[in-house]
Amino acid sequence: MELLEERIRQQGRVLPGGVVQVDAFLNHQIDPILADAIAEEFVRRFQGERISKVLTIETSGIAFAILVALRLKVPLLFAKKRPGSNQGGAKQYTASVRSFTKGGVNTIGVSRDYLLRQDRVLVIDDFMAMGEAAEGLCSLVRQAGAALAGVGVVIEKAFQPGGDRLRAQGIRVEALARILEIGADGAIRFD
Repeated sequence: MELLEERIRQQGRVLPGGVVQVDAFLNHQIDPILADAIAEEFVRRFQGERISKVLTIETSGIAFAILVALRLKVPLLFAKKRPGSNQGGAKQYTASVRSFTKGGVNTIGVSRDYLLRQDRVLVIDDFMAMGEAAEGLCSLVRQAGAALAGVGVVIEKAFQPGGDRLRAQGIRVEALARILEIGADGAIRFD
């Protein structure tokens, strides 16, 4: 998506440690016109997959996932990072996920009542670096015995191993913008 790449070039900031900050239009403040175009592109790329659920992780992925689910006319399910006491651990599929940008490990969970064996699931997330969130979400799908249609990420940092690791497992990964490298001057180069 040229529109997305251009916004990253114009408004993205490279922080120490290779963190790409896109708060102005993607994570903190969301441009709804761009978000709608992102959803449209994901639906185009995964058309014909007979998706019955869209799955994401709270919180940054929810905006894009809900728009994809709306266009597909299927439910959105999001994994909670700290499942509430009213959700009961035995009634949950869970996975441990390490956060590249925030550090630390979260146990994510979804209710067994909503992620079902007969589902065909599309995972949507905003960013992929090390791929831990996507791997955790894929684990939840496997635990349910559901089918995984693929993983859609808005931005993939292709110079980090997440996307390649998922693809090596036979998982279809569609990234709308793939950052190949960040130059010493902070310039971002795309695939």
